[in-house]
Amino acid sequence: MLAATLGALLTSHERAHAQAQTGLEQIVRAPDVKSSDPMLLQADELIYENNNARVTAKGNVEVYYGDYTLLADRIVYDRNANTLAAEGNVRMKDPDGAIITANELTLTDDFRDGFVDALKFVSQDDTRISAQSASREAGNVTVFQKGMFTPCKICRENPEKAPTWRIRAGKITHKRDQAKITFNDAVFDLFGVPVLWVPYFETADPTVKRKSGFLIPSYSHSDELGSTVQVPYYFALSDHYDFTFAPMWTEKAGTLLLGDWRQRTAAGGFNVELAGVFDNVNDDTSPAYGEDFRGSIKSKGRFALDPYYSWGWDVMLETDETFRRYYNLDSRLRTDRVSQVYLEGLRGRNYFSTRFYNTQSLLFTDEEFSEAVVYPIIDYDYIVDTPVIGGELSFNSNTMVFSSADGTDSNRFIMEARWRRQLTDGIGQVFTPFGRLRGDVYSLDNPGVLELGGTEDVTIANPNTLADNRDNGTIWRGNAVAGLEYRYPFVATTGRITHTIEPIGQIIARPSAIGDQQEIPNEDALSLVFDDTILFDIDKFSGYDRIETGTRANVGFGYTAQLMDGGYARAVFGQSYQIAGDNEFDTTFYQQSGLATSNSDYVTGLYVQTVSGFSFTGQARFDQESFDIVRTDLGSTLNYGPVQARVNYARVPGVVESSAITPNLTNVVNADADEEILFAGALAITDEWWLLGNLRYDLAGEQTITDGLGLRYKDDCFKIDVTYQRSFIRDQDIEPDERFVFTFALKHLGEYTAQTDIGAFTESGDEGLYQ
Repeated sequence: MLAATLGALLTSHERAHAQAQTGLEQIVRAPDVKSSDPMLLQADELIYENNNARVTAKGNVEVYYGDYTLLADRIVYDRNANTLAAEGNVRMKDPDGAIITANELTLTDDFRDGFVDALKFVSQDDTRISAQSASREAGNVTVFQKGMFTPCKICRENPEKAPTWRIRAGKITHKRDQAKITFNDAVFDLFGVPVLWVPYFETADPTVKRKSGFLIPSYSHSDELGSTVQVPYYFALSDHYDFTFAPMWTEKAGTLLLGDWRQRTAAGGFNVELAGVFDNVNDDTSPAYGEDFRGSIKSKGRFALDPYYSWGWDVMLETDETFRRYYNLDSRLRTDRVSQVYLEGLRGRNYFSTRFYNTQSLLFTDEEFSEAVVYPIIDYDYIVDTPVIGGELSFNSNTMVFSSADGTDSNRFIMEARWRRQLTDGIGQVFTPFGRLRGDVYSLDNPGVLELGGTEDVTIANPNTLADNRDNGTIWRGNAVAGLEYRYPFVATTGRITHTIEPIGQIIARPSAIGDQQEIPNEDALSLVFDDTILFDIDKFSGYDRIETGTRANVGFGYTAQLMDGGYARAVFGQSYQIAGDNEFDTTFYQQSGLATSNSDYVTGLYVQTVSGFSFTGQARFDQESFDIVRTDLGSTLNYGPVQARVNYARVPGVVESSAITPNLTNVVNADADEEILFAGALAITDEWWLLGNLRYDLAGEQTITDGLGLRYKDDCFKIDVTYQRSFIRDQDIEPDERFVFTFALKHLGEYTAQTDIGAFTESGDEGLYQ
């Protein structure tokens, strides 16, 4: 076949010389040919030896056959043996993108079987196999004698330097059809030093993304669990589902069994994580005291019904509230658990969502009303696609069926219509008139939590206290809003900076609401944080159960400096005024909100982002009389050169405290402020070595909450972490704890990521460093 092909391509010795003279000595891209097409060859010189039945190509020899490319200084084709022998700077690229370099290489004419002397194999992702000799058998099995395997890149400055890790073996066998590599008489070297010998083992080749087998183990030691060893085993059961079994042996608290099932379907995917331990709990502070089994089921899934709608779930079931935190499956900073099942969709200008919630407190000190079931809550929003009176008309509705563990049931239906129109005059002034009509209906059963109007009011923490003061039944509530917003941006450019100064004014008029909303249990409007982001909201409450009444004015200004390189700085300052009518924030629960007086506290915001990797966010609230700082939230990140850092600082009004009158009454007046700082950083000592650290500190209580130090080595094929973490959190059987964690990862042999970031330096189970 090769002889016929060569005869068709180059029929004479003179033609070869003519081609050499026209510049065919230059390297060209391999043509896109099929395996059934002829073999293409070019060289500086081509010699036919009819007596010996050989064809010799010399000088910049290139052979293209199917998806193979072969380059060499000299190639000899032996017609009698039907082989191809390449010599000098041999390089061959196979269909998978792997590159083989060798001094000599012998192949059959169809490139299937061959022998390689002093071979080096480099895959598409830089995995290397070098050997004293190698042979290919049956077209898909390559045997390397006295070989070396490594996925690490060769040092450019010192190519002779040993890679970070490698496996040296008497024989390495690569079975392409089974996508696996086996090692016989293997020695594992780390930084050139032999550390482990094994007679035999096998692993998936670099082309395999999923294959059954053991994953990299991990080790840790803590005060509560003692020494801990975890050895995961991965089951690649199918191309669309798998299972990981990761038992964790602990010295003091039994053997924790962990399993994670993952599955993909045409419409989506889901996973189910199972965790359980059989261990007799003798600690009387534990919620599982006297029990023999503790465990949890955690599952998350999402599926598309069509291009617009999807449904899913995120649920957790557990035997007790400290199990996952005790075994470090979740962060010890977690205080609650929220499970949900949902259906949602967005199509055109329509949005629909229905969600079933279950909330559960994880803290021993929380009240019963913190545990509730919402089945369901339904939201539907629609924006009319044509202008109405020149503006945008939208409709929003909300339905909720709610039941609390304290016995309070609250069902509601809310419907509202909103309209707004933006007008800009000839000098750039922006006028935005808006309006809203809203109607609510509530059905109540045993509504135990009561708020009364005025600054002397109290919030009843015990649902049974004063329950007789509120009737069961139906409550109607209505509200109408009309307002106008005014903005006048001034823009100027100096050098490479564009400045925008924008005064903003807003007037909102509301007649008194129909119905007494203090009769309605407050379930979803408890998390009010008054800052610059809600200064110009029509309604500043965080949920539906409370609405503003009366006439209110919001005033402020914003300044933005936009740099030509993409960086920017923005500042906001403003205040809100209750001009007339009832101030719904003038109750005890909202007394510290900054909105309880006719003139609100001042709110400010500063936001900075540079292209060099620095960002800053600062929000502060100042007392409207003394201008003292009431609340501060600061956050900054830096990613510059060898430094990665993140710092958060918060000072907030104090939490509610029990009243001296009765423990069932809560009073937030004069409560001490909470003050906390969080830090996480990573410092690159060299290109491979990183120093890590984190700290969460309670400034008000002058005590550390969590802290830790770590040392990381990472390069293109290897990562190792040695970390030390402390937690000073107490809750039931969770006590202050110290943890030492050792983990490592090898490219292709265990899960591996080469990225170094401060967010990765957290406790096991953390969803993020800052919670």
